[in-house]
Amino acid sequence: MDALKGIWGEDEEKIRARLAALDPDLARYIEDFAYREVLSRGGLDLKTRELLAITALVGLGSPPEIITHFKGALNSGASEREIRETLLQAALFFGFPRAIAAFERWRRFREGA
Repeated sequence: MDALKGIWGEDEEKIRARLAALDPDLARYIEDFAYREVLSRGGLDLKTRELLAITALVGLGSPPEIITHFKGALNSGASEREIRETLLQAALFFGFPRAIAAFERWRRFREGA
């Protein structure tokens, strides 16, 4: 599975346009390096990479980009339970306030907000 399509799914054009509007070079670096080189490597499946991305984003304070990776994890085969377990695991390393913020993003995502 192409990592970019697997993660961005139906939001691909919207995300691509948003990034290009910020800066075309940044958009190209993210698409080419992050998605086509790093996330498409062998060694880890895309589901595992997405759960790791969620963990890292919890550590960064659950920025809005975590929503993209919730979708990407589900698109690549993660269950809702696996995502919740990932958020709980992250609490051990990043603290409960970060986990609470991530669970709040998860709740709003699941409610479609």
